Amino acid sequence: MTSTDNFDKLRDLNQMAELGGGEPRARRQHEQGKLLARERLDLLLDSGSFVELDRLRTHDCRDFEMDRQKFLGDAVVTGFGAVDGRPVYVFSQDFTVFGGSLSGVVAEKICKVMDMAVKNGAPIIGINDSGGARIQEGVMSLAGYGEIFQRNVTASGVVPQISAIMGPCAGGAVYSPAITDFVFMVKTNSYMFITGPDVIKTVTHEEVTKEQLGGADTHSMKSGVSHFTAATEKDCLLMIRELLSFLPSNNQEDPPFRPTDDDPLRRDKRLRDLVPDNPHKPYNMKDLIAAVVDEGYFYEVQRKYAQNILIGFARLGGRPVGIVANQPAALAGCLDINASVKAARFIRFCDCFNIPVVTFVDVPGFLPGTVQEYQGIIRHGAKLLYAYAEATVPKVTVVTRKAYGGGYIVMSSKHLRGDINLAYPTGEIAVMGPEGAINIVFRDALQKSDDPAKTQAAMAQQYRETFANPFKAAESGYIDAVIYPEETRPTLIRALEMLKNKQDHNPPKKHGNIPL
Repeated sequence: MTSTDNFDKLRDLNQMAELGGGEPRARRQHEQGKLLARERLDLLLDSGSFVELDRLRTHDCRDFEMDRQKFLGDAVVTGFGAVDGRPVYVFSQDFTVFGGSLSGVVAEKICKVMDMAVKNGAPIIGINDSGGARIQEGVMSLAGYGEIFQRNVTASGVVPQISAIMGPCAGGAVYSPAITDFVFMVKTNSYMFITGPDVIKTVTHEEVTKEQLGGADTHSMKSGVSHFTAATEKDCLLMIRELLSFLPSNNQEDPPFRPTDDDPLRRDKRLRDLVPDNPHKPYNMKDLIAAVVDEGYFYEVQRKYAQNILIGFARLGGRPVGIVANQPAALAGCLDINASVKAARFIRFCDCFNIPVVTFVDVPGFLPGTVQEYQGIIRHGAKLLYAYAEATVPKVTVVTRKAYGGGYIVMSSKHLRGDINLAYPTGEIAVMGPEGAINIVFRDALQKSDDPAKTQAAMAQQYRETFANPFKAAESGYIDAVIYPEETRPTLIRALEMLKNKQDHNPPKKHGNIPL
């Protein structure tokens, strides 16, 4: 065979590989509103940056006449490219080839780029669109999943891992996205579940649709498995690019700086009136965040899940920060199980990747009730405490109003190594609210009073005058400064600038034992 023949053969092989499972299957994918594996990578990556690996690999299975059905590259496209000029490693499952099912070779291809991502310190992005394990390969397929899971765990905290669900993701396959840092889903065609509707109907006699069981809305609002929901696949891929703009490439780097024209000394006087005088009246913490961060832009994470706490990314003075904030407009900002777990995992992510954590506190405490107690609020609430206490990144806290009891402690208080702890004049730091406190502290006086209602009102007022302000905590050094609300932005930026070279370490250990 001459070199000319080899050139011609390479051209033909490349054309065959790009066809995937063939024109009819590609057309069916498009008819379902889904992009092809390579089309997705074209949208995700910088133009012309993608370098494909293992394009000519084929599966090794000979059983069930599988040796007669081979497609170049098998059911996944893998390689590396760039997002905003920064390297990333990618894999995109191809549903047109055996329904995107995982073979031993597909797993090997995915594991190769995951290993390269860790060695070279770059994010790994997986686009999932698969019917699951390739039944014809039996244990080889299951072994492939195990190899991928092991690499997910090894890469955790080393490089960012992002999963996009753009089709079915079922059975054991769901555990790889679950281990990754962020999961994106699309409103149409995205499904994640351990067991499908048909099996559930057979075993438990429940009737449920795929959408109800594991659609994007289910996982964004009820389970919390999904962090972001997009209207279309294109939107989803552009959202991933936006997320990466806040993240370092690996755990040895600082997050990327983005210059801003937003004045670091800007003072927003609207903040003076944002927190209501009435301590029982809600307000929207998102308004406060928008007034403080660069260009008012807050990239919220898990927006529809556990809405009593807000998490997400923003920039202050051009530097990315992770924001955690109680939301008085939902459940009065109380912490419950879902909010605690949501915030804890986000804090640990920020700590892994050197992203400072800014916390806005307005919390009356943990949500009471038998439902929360029976489901383990003690254990789950401890995860939030653990995450803040363990984190060694810069931690700056602003108490805007209520900071009661355990809620005060766990929300990045000075006692959990908060670096800079601030409060507005509206801050209230106490063991509990006035109504509950006076019934305990002044129980005898209330019982002996001729006018219990009048006595209770007077004592409540006395309690408020003592604790419905931040000055007691400031006197004790637990609050570093009481600031005017309009000074929040410049004060935070100065604090983060001061903390940018912070060095703090936990004692040497294999790992801690977070109360899972």
